[in-house]
Amino acid sequence: MPPSHPRMLAGRCVLIVEDHYLIADDLRTLVERLGGRVLGPVGQVAAAIRLLSQEKPDLALLDVNLDGEAVYTVAEALGTAGVPFVFATGYDSWIIDSRFSGTPLLEKPIGLPALVAALGELKLS
Repeated sequence: MPPSHPRMLAGRCVLIVEDHYLIADDLRTLVERLGGRVLGPVGQVAAAIRLLSQEKPDLALLDVNLDGEAVYTVAEALGTAGVPFVFATGYDSWIIDSRFSGTPLLEKPIGLPALVAALGELKLS
């Protein structure tokens, strides 16, 4: 059963990579409701990589398609750094690169229960 504690992200920094302002703002609100601190949000791969060079988040929420650019470079950087992440997409699951087939997937629009369930799939210590 996934954790459902309302402060499950307390003390954690969460990178949000999302190119649509309203969705990014909704994700920011959800993360903050769970007690997390938001890094970003950013809507471009290059901006996300720059942020990662400045600060290592505890986890990340990644939109798969950033205005036509795949987010996989960011996912690879996070994987190398040992940072768990969740993909968020409005597309079907087949859109996810097979290298990341075990990564939790959130389907947009994202609500609090779905986010809590996806975070429960991550191995957060």
